[in-house]
Amino acid sequence: MEFAVSRDGTTLITLHGGSDTTARDDATAELDDALGALATDGKITEWAVRDAEVYEHPTAPFDPYTITLTFSVTVTVEADEADVAADRGTRRIDDALERAELDSVSYTSSPETTAA
Repeated sequence: MEFAVSRDGTTLITLHGGSDTTARDDATAELDDALGALATDGKITEWAVRDAEVYEHPTAPFDPYTITLTFSVTVTVEADEADVAADRGTRRIDDALERAELDSVSYTSSPETTAA
């Protein structure tokens, strides 16, 4: 049986931006590109970047911004039971986000499993 497994989480992206707005927009685009590449490679099925907030403002000119981004990721797995699917899906999501080299990933929800 096929299951969709989803997780919500946050990650940090550090980059230079001219303003809070530019930094948030650039970080959102960077995460969207990284998750889109994972989808193209078949590592994830769906994704969404939900929000971006400044985590750390620059302390001096030319210092970078650190942005906290909220996202959701979904993978599709084969399993006989929802619990097994949740375990497999969680591992696939962890592996995919590790390949995307995202920093400081933390999950804000337990895996949600639905029959696909």
